[in-house]
Amino acid sequence: MSNNDFIFTRRQFVTGVATAGALYGLGLSPGITYAKEQAINNPAVLRGNTFDLTIDYQPVNFTGKNRIATCINGSLPAPTLVWKEGDKVTLRVTNKLDVDASVHWHGIILPSGMDGVPGLSFSGIKPGETFTYSFTVQQSGTFWYHSHSGFQEQTGLYGAIIVEPKDKKPDTYDREHVVMLSDWSDERPEHIYNTLKKMPGYYNGHERTLGDLYHDIKASGVAATWQKREMWNRMRMSDRDISDVTGWTYTFLMNGNAPDPGWLGLFQNGDKVRLRFINASAMTIFDIRIPGLKMTVVA
Repeated sequence: MSNNDFIFTRRQFVTGVATAGALYGLGLSPGITYAKEQAINNPAVLRGNTFDLTIDYQPVNFTGKNRIATCINGSLPAPTLVWKEGDKVTLRVTNKLDVDASVHWHGIILPSGMDGVPGLSFSGIKPGETFTYSFTVQQSGTFWYHSHSGFQEQTGLYGAIIVEPKDKKPDTYDREHVVMLSDWSDERPEHIYNTLKKMPGYYNGHERTLGDLYHDIKASGVAATWQKREMWNRMRMSDRDISDVTGWTYTFLMNGNAPDPGWLGLFQNGDKVRLRFINASAMTIFDIRIPGLKMTVVA
C-alpha cells in the first residue's frame, strides 16, 4: 500500500488548544481528503546532548508580502529538539541580531540561571555573543522553547521540544507528528502593541450594534439586557473580546505553513498517529478538530 498525505484544507484548523498536548488519531475516515506522497515542510529534528543554535534574521513570505522573521538556524519554527530524560544537555546559543536575545525553555525544570528570562538571573544574550545553557533533563513529554526578549517570539523565535522518557514503554502508535500552531502578522508587533494601547478593540470586527441590542431586548427584556450590559461595562471590556488580536491581521501557521498551501503529515491508511500539539501563538486560542476523525487525548 502506498503512503498517503493527510491534507488540512484552507482555514480548516484555524479555530483554535492551549500550551502543549498529545492526541491519537484512530484510523481514517472516508470524509477526509488524501493526496499522493509529496515533500513535507517541517522544521529539522535535532537529537543528542549538545546543540548549536544561532539566532538571526530570515526573510519570509506568508501572505504575498516579503517580511523579516527572527529565526533559529534559519528555520520557522526553530528546529525540534529531542532530549532524553535523565541526560545532561548543553545548548550553545549565538545571537546574530543587532539587539539582545534570549531563549526560554518553556515548562522545563532547571536551575534559575538557565531559565533564559532576562531580568531574573540572566541578562540576555548580547549581539554577537554566545550563551551556553546546560542542565539535566528531569521530566519527559512535549514542551517548547521561545524568546523572552522584545517581540522576538511573535516574529518567529520558537520551536518544539520532545523529551523521551528514561524507561520508554513499547510504542502504541505507528507514527507521530509535532503540530506547532502559531499566529503571524505582516504588521510589526510593536505597531500592534501600540495600536492596542490606543484602542483595545481595534482588531475586533464583531462588536455589538444597535441591531444586537434590539435582539437582546426582544429575547430577554429591557431589565435583563441592561443588567448584562452593566456587568460588562463594569469590567471595561466587550463580551465579544475573545482575543485582542484576530484574523484581521493574523495569518495562522501550522509548522510554519500558512493555510495555503497548508501542512502535510505523512501516514498510511489505518495507521494510529500520535499528534503533539503545541500552541506557540502570541495571542490565539486554537480549538483542534479533524472532521470525521476520532481523536483521544493521551497526555
